Amino acid sequence: MALSDLIARQLPYLRRYARILTGSQSLGDGLVRELLEAALVDADLRSEISSSRVGLYTAFTKIYATTGAELAVAGVAGSDEEATAASRLDLVTPLARQALLLSAIEDFGPDETAQILGCVADDVPGLIDEALGEIDAGSRTDVLIIEDEPLIALQIEEIVTSLGHSVVGTASTHAQAVELFDAHRPNLVLADIQLADGSSGIDAVNDILAKFSVPVVFITAFPERLLTGERPEPTYLITKPFSDDFVRATIAQVTFFGSTAPLR
Repeated sequence: MALSDLIARQLPYLRRYARILTGSQSLGDGLVRELLEAALVDADLRSEISSSRVGLYTAFTKIYATTGAELAVAGVAGSDEEATAASRLDLVTPLARQALLLSAIEDFGPDETAQILGCVADDVPGLIDEALGEIDAGSRTDVLIIEDEPLIALQIEEIVTSLGHSVVGTASTHAQAVELFDAHRPNLVLADIQLADGSSGIDAVNDILAKFSVPVVFITAFPERLLTGERPEPTYLITKPFSDDFVRATIAQVTFFGSTAPLR
């Protein structure tokens, strides 16, 4: 596949992965930018990236390993979100967290994950269990679900409660979301972007974040509408249809980093 074609197809998802991995939009995008800039002057790197999706993520992993800590330090002065992310990056084994995200969110199999990380495929399940244990420890919290489709709302609620979290309520409109949040002050919000009465989940979240800082995970069947590169974008994004593991991994990451900036 031509490099330009691969990048065009995979860049939004690589950026999503980088953001979830680092807990910050600017830190994640900085790593992706570092990879692309390096590829411009390195023919071998361009060849690796253009070989396959696995090759692209393998190359990104090398960039993360060599420059991720440096970018995290540089990002501390940027915002509270970046400072929180940077301060927590060293608390969980990087290899384990990458294995979890590559498997649950990027849908790579054990062999592909092992190739990307440069480890043995038989080690991948253990790494995933290690990451879940480290991230989940002490992270039980109250959750508000903003979702207008009852079956999806129920599915999300079952996943959330299975992780030991408590659901304070489910809102299907902008007004309900703000009302439930004000009544219960949850520590995590899971939000669809299109709601029952035609209102916007993004607007509801921004109204909430104007009052309080709370982690938010957006849920949508149209991720390309948020991953345009043309405006501030969510750090945490779940794509419909989703797997339970995808939701579990994302919730684990967002409760671990615990900060979200509004979308303006």
